[in-house]
Amino acid sequence: MIIATLLAVGAYLIGSLSAAIITCKLMGLPDPRTQGSRNPGATNVMRIAGKKTAALVLLGDMLKGLIPLLAARAFGVEDHILAAVGLAAFLGHLYPIYFGFHGGKGVATSLGILLGLSWLLAAAVLATWLFMARVFRISSLSALTAAIAAPLYTWILLDSPPLLVMVCVISTMLLWRHRGNIQRLINGAEDKIGG
Repeated sequence: MIIATLLAVGAYLIGSLSAAIITCKLMGLPDPRTQGSRNPGATNVMRIAGKKTAALVLLGDMLKGLIPLLAARAFGVEDHILAAVGLAAFLGHLYPIYFGFHGGKGVATSLGILLGLSWLLAAAVLATWLFMARVFRISSLSALTAAIAAPLYTWILLDSPPLLVMVCVISTMLLWRHRGNIQRLINGAEDKIGG
């Protein structure tokens, strides 16, 4: 129980490290929470600082999800602990203790979590995102579609009710965090990638 608690707390603290805010600060760029969509995530950083900086943010946010899962796996914990660790990392990204609990939407971090569960699961979700992005060129629509598909892929690929519940919770929270994007999609006002 002590190890499980430490893993979950550590996951939250790692998840709370905002790759967008830290990267922009180190590169002498404006705080992404004050620019563009004001979301501290890779898509907004791409708008204000370009693709290379956004790629660094994307990698950082993915690692925040992946590293806690790999650490938990190294301890050989059961799936319900693994699920708690993944959820803690995700919540850290959404509500970071270091940044006034104002975080990003969690797309890249959730992909890192899925990669920590199964490379095949992460590949299926990423392929869904890439397909939608290529066809529609709208980042939020791609993220929403991948979030909806993730529980189905988890159910097919992993035989683990606790992990399926975790993925369902994360997907639901992703949809909630994108509610403004959903409204803009309905209104036909959502920005396109590179547009």
